[in-house]
Amino acid sequence: MSSRVVITGAGVVSALGQDLETFWDGCLSARSVVEPIPPHWSGYFQPGSPVWSPLALPDFRARGLSRVETMQHDQVALLAAVAADEALERARLARTVIDRRQNTASIEGVADGQGGVFLGTGIGGASTMLGMHANQMLSEPAKRAKDDSHFASFDYPARFNPFAVSMSMPNAPAAYLGIKFGLDGENDTACAACASGTVSIGRAFRAIREGRIAFALAGGSEYLDDYYGGIFRGFDAAKTLARGELAHGLLNRPFDEQRGGFLFSQGGAAMVTMECEARARARNAPVLAEVVGFAESFDSFSMMSLEPSGRHIEAMLNRAVADAGIGLDDVDYVNTHGTGTELNDATEAEIIGRTLGNRPAIVATKSLLGHTIGASGAFETVVSALTLAQQRTHGCKNLDTPIARLNFVREAGPVAATYALSQSFAFGGHNAALVLRRYED
Repeated sequence: MSSRVVITGAGVVSALGQDLETFWDGCLSARSVVEPIPPHWSGYFQPGSPVWSPLALPDFRARGLSRVETMQHDQVALLAAVAADEALERARLARTVIDRRQNTASIEGVADGQGGVFLGTGIGGASTMLGMHANQMLSEPAKRAKDDSHFASFDYPARFNPFAVSMSMPNAPAAYLGIKFGLDGENDTACAACASGTVSIGRAFRAIREGRIAFALAGGSEYLDDYYGGIFRGFDAAKTLARGELAHGLLNRPFDEQRGGFLFSQGGAAMVTMECEARARARNAPVLAEVVGFAESFDSFSMMSLEPSGRHIEAMLNRAVADAGIGLDDVDYVNTHGTGTELNDATEAEIIGRTLGNRPAIVATKSLLGHTIGASGAFETVVSALTLAQQRTHGCKNLDTPIARLNFVREAGPVAATYALSQSFAFGGHNAALVLRRYED
């Protein structure tokens, strides 16, 4: 017997805000963080894109994490923990401390084996891996040449962290949350590039609907901290990043004729609490939205481009709505992948027009937030859930001349939506889509 699955809480850490309320207000007010890239990067390479969206890290200790946690876990995991803790709080789920030194706890009402963690990340502990590499390569030569101005200009961790291996593992954030919150049921890491967050929430949905677990923390986290700009350069060299002759704040413009690539985001985390409806109703929990459908597909075409015909994505969308028990004509709102790259936006717009027509409201959260890679789909799911709950939507920023005659939302305002579709496409050819429904008892 299948169970209905609901989202009862959400938490975020982002450039737009380090809690859900601030983040959502930033979305509705069309705020974005677009800054010049660090000037010292030009000493290592000649950048094509002049902008990025940096993430100010939260005060992890002030947000309840211990000194031991901050030493033993990469920021990608710590961001997930902060977002997860907010999601639990907003879901009105109390935590009971199990081990004060390790800062672990149990979650109210989650029985042994009935709680899971499903977390997506594109790269994982990249900052730890790069930092330890810099320490290995630079610390000893620098010690031998203390007066050498060449070595003095480099930045690297003073100490090689003995937890470097576990901090760098892509599965570490999910494992950490499972240990931290005593969730000993399923523990799953989705590493599907830009679709990772969507895949994780979809897998959590299936696990709860099928009765394998009753509760899950699900979402995505990414933190691409790199003093020397190598990660940024990788995307920039592929000519995927925002560039052009416009002012910096205008360069990020998904689905616009003048788009020139995506806004590179340093990272962020978005997490949701998901439960079977019966459990949520029994404790009178708040409900943001119901998850009703999920599907994945694989293009088998290119590591970096969408398959031009869109046939695999179209088939996936049909499976997602069928999984939800509806048709494509029932979709009222679409949160697109919407990166702002020339070919991907054109392909996505063509697929939407062919499958959904110009009736649904179309938004691109990346027009505000930039591209948070493995966390992006989770952010877009949270935005879709808030849109359904409040019947309000943000607009597509900088969308002056749309590339297609679709129902793009240009400014924040009310929206009448029962069913929302959130879709993600990723390097490698991974595609994923979630269908959410406005919750009614």
